[in-house]
Amino acid sequence: MEVDLLFDPFGVRVDEVLAGATAAGEAGFGGVWLYDHLAGSVHGRERVLECWTTLTAIAATVPRIMVGPLVLNVANRPAGTLAVMAATLQELSGGRLLLGIGAGGGRDTPYAAEQEALGREVPGDTRRRVCVADQVATLRAVWRGHSGGADGFLRPEPLPPIVVGGFGPKMAALAGAVGDGVNLPRGPRLPALLDVARSPTPRRAATPPGSW
Repeated sequence: MEVDLLFDPFGVRVDEVLAGATAAGEAGFGGVWLYDHLAGSVHGRERVLECWTTLTAIAATVPRIMVGPLVLNVANRPAGTLAVMAATLQELSGGRLLLGIGAGGGRDTPYAAEQEALGREVPGDTRRRVCVADQVATLRAVWRGHSGGADGFLRPEPLPPIVVGGFGPKMAALAGAVGDGVNLPRGPRLPALLDVARSPTPRRAATPPGSW
C-alpha cells in the first residue's frame, strides 16, 4: 500500500512546496497531490499556486514519487490541450503522473466565484458531469494519436491513470464507468460510494435526484 500526501497550495511559495515534496520523497511517501484552484480567496488566502505548473516543478525536482492533481476542474483547461500537457508531464516525470479530474464546484459553492471572476459560466450538476465524461473521452482519443481529424499527438507512456473525483453516488458511478480510479471523501458514506463505483453497471445505480 502506498501512502501519499495532499499539499495545500494556498498562501505558500513554490520553494516551500518543493522542500515539502523533497522531504516526502526522502521519507518514503508514494506521491504528492495538489488542489486545483485559481483564486486564493476561495480559501480566504491572498494567493494560490497554479496546480499544473507546480506539479511539473515537483516532477522535475523530486525523483521517484508520483505526482497528481486532486483534482483538475475540467473547466480550467480544454481537454485536448490537457491531453498534450499530461503526455508531456508523463514524459518529463518518467511515467509518474496520476491524472485526477473532476466537475468543479457547483453554483452554490465558494469555488464558483473563481470561475465567474474569469468570465466562465458555472453550469448545473448534470452538465458538469457530462463535461467530465467528455473530457475523459477526448483525453484518450488524443492519447491514441487521433482526435478531430488531426493526428501526430504526443502519446504518453504509460498512459496516465485517470482518477475521477466526486462527493456522491452520481460522480462515483461516473468514475466507475469512465475512470481508472475514484477519489471520494472519507466518512460514513464511503463504503456505499465505493460499492457504486465498483458496480459492473455503475450508470444504473439508484441515486436520489440532485445527489452527487
